[in-house]
Amino acid sequence: MHIVHRISDLRAALAGRGRPAFVPTMGNLHAGHLSLVQQARAAGDVTVASIFVNRLQFLPHEDFDSYPRTWEADCAQLEAAGCDVLFAPRESELYPQAQTFKVQPDPRLADILEGQFRPGFFTGVSTVVMKLFACVFAGSPGVAVFGRKDYQQLLVIRHMVQQFALPIDILAGETCRAEDGLALSSRNAYLGPAERAEAVQLVRALRALADAALQPHADLAALEEGAMRSLRARGWQPDYLTVRRRGDLLPPEGRAEPGGLVALGAARLGGARLIDNLEF
Repeated sequence: MHIVHRISDLRAALAGRGRPAFVPTMGNLHAGHLSLVQQARAAGDVTVASIFVNRLQFLPHEDFDSYPRTWEADCAQLEAAGCDVLFAPRESELYPQAQTFKVQPDPRLADILEGQFRPGFFTGVSTVVMKLFACVFAGSPGVAVFGRKDYQQLLVIRHMVQQFALPIDILAGETCRAEDGLALSSRNAYLGPAERAEAVQLVRALRALADAALQPHADLAALEEGAMRSLRARGWQPDYLTVRRRGDLLPPEGRAEPGGLVALGAARLGGARLIDNLEF
């Protein structure tokens, strides 16, 4: 695996190697990330991953400084997974000046759910992804793989690529889960043993919400509030548990949405904020 830290070195490493397949990450990798790398390997000619903890997508009170950084383990895992090129830019390389030009995603998609509770988050995500795309693809066609666990992020990136006519196919990787059903996440490392045992209740609450939403004459607002109340009673601090349309994350107009529905949730448990979703 070739490790590069400068944009010019990345472009030189990719020159003449065909269609890149790219997996952007913030490091602290787990099996979910590695499954995206495997998917990328099958989709392109040269597999590229990035590790960059993006300051722009953290609010002032969030965990930018304490976000887990596991460089040596990450490199070993990526190499074992068959990654060809790892791009690990320093902040001064990716942001040599204050990033005053930013990508502002459609507020109808970006200012709800995660965007409501983390204002500016998707501006930071869209800006760094656009910049990474410029570094990796430099106008050439390619593939990028994002996980479905970050469902709203996946939609934002897909819409951005479509509206800017970028020659990049966005592939979605399935959510990887532990044996008890907990979605794998870098922030699971913040959970203590008792919290880890409790954490599976988020996906269970989403599954119960999805099942109830399919019942005739279901009152979604009441079901969503009931799901949040149940988690609060267990010591959680939920931001949202909700049922939305898959395509645009707007509230469904009926149970028989042609594109299907998705139950999404975000909640704090101890020092960890967990997110998850289930399509149905």
